Amino acid sequence: MNLCQTMEETLIDEAENNGRDGEVAPALIAVHPLEKFVAVAIGSELRVFDLERGFGINLLDDSGASQHSDSIRTIGFSASGKLFASAGDDKLVKVWSTDSWQCIHKVFSEKRVSAAAISCDDHFVSFADKFGIVWIVSLKENERSDKGTQILAHYCSIITSLEFSPDGKFILSADRDFKIRVTVFPKKPLSGAHEIQSYCLGHTEFVSCVSFIGTSEYPQGFLLSGGGDSTVRLWDFTSGTLLDTCEVGAQAGILGSNGDEGPCCHAVTDICASPDGSLVAVAIQRQVSNLHGVMLLTCDLPSRRLSVSKVVTMQETFIPSSLGISVSGENLWMVSGASNLPGSVSSALARVKVISRLEQMPDSSELEPAVLEDNEVPGGTKLLETLQGSASIAQEEETLAAAAEAVKTAMRNLLIKRQYSVEKRELRKKSRNDRKLKQ
Repeated sequence: MNLCQTMEETLIDEAENNGRDGEVAPALIAVHPLEKFVAVAIGSELRVFDLERGFGINLLDDSGASQHSDSIRTIGFSASGKLFASAGDDKLVKVWSTDSWQCIHKVFSEKRVSAAAISCDDHFVSFADKFGIVWIVSLKENERSDKGTQILAHYCSIITSLEFSPDGKFILSADRDFKIRVTVFPKKPLSGAHEIQSYCLGHTEFVSCVSFIGTSEYPQGFLLSGGGDSTVRLWDFTSGTLLDTCEVGAQAGILGSNGDEGPCCHAVTDICASPDGSLVAVAIQRQVSNLHGVMLLTCDLPSRRLSVSKVVTMQETFIPSSLGISVSGENLWMVSGASNLPGSVSSALARVKVISRLEQMPDSSELEPAVLEDNEVPGGTKLLETLQGSASIAQEEETLAAAAEAVKTAMRNLLIKRQYSVEKRELRKKSRNDRKLKQ
């Protein structure tokens, strides 16, 4: 065993011995399709602001409990905006009605939840656990259950993203093993989804996010994906054909001179696209780089090409961990921050920013997209107080960079597969606590 291998396995042992205590969870943001609400998840807290009425929402589930008991890992509105789902490390999936913001259904998962999505007709909620199994639950009044039914599986590969196609015909699941599976969503999903439409293969590191785009000329739509290889890719997802690849890391100049900084150092952590693809916002998890902001791409659907339009810069300490946009595509919402930060006086840190005038993209040179000042953000200071919490701006500025670095490390530990020597594998087998007993 060489020295490098020994050091690597020592680090692995330390990470395993530390367990989940203090595990960092990145801040998440979701925007209602009509921009009626904005939601932020930070740690176990779910914060929602009503943009139409100008106040924060008080969330309680049907048992009177307050939201979640552990870190939230996925949030999102349904396509209609009538429902909202949240799920995470407490092994609970909660479905909320956005009319009353009451929890209308609660689903118990056997494992921690990594991704969730609501079907286009609002009839089902699907979620994935850390073992790569995708479950589904009916939301119809006479069919509801507090346990999920397995619909498909990636088998021991963490699913990072789960989405329904805009027409509701397919369910897409992306994982840390570089692949995107396109599965036909059956008429009777509780019986399982057994027909695989295609695989979208091309990423060389984990796939972290996906987003659909399309127009009336292209009703079937196309798929965008981003991952740990610092690329954004355009797919014909029904055939699994890769149409174009945009090397966003290289184009932003964030790679080192030798280009070998390693995976996850410049990962695409989120993609947010307007429905027609005229705007594609890309968040890149990189603390030290020439990119201090969000990269904006445009997608030419007739020619099937992606191109970098511009980078909207902001202060160096603000590195978005999640993005959100409404159907209109007028405002891009971003959040930076994390919970369980080592050495931080605050248990949860979130900072919200908004980029406006995106409807001018990409033709207007007079009105450039701009980062709004806090007093210009829709909802004003009330929104920021609700979504950011009580931490002071001074505290945030001091720890935002640390949060970005902590999120990057957490992503690497979660999504980069660990490599073990033969000796180490045998040792791990002997020490497993889930070995089957000999009959």
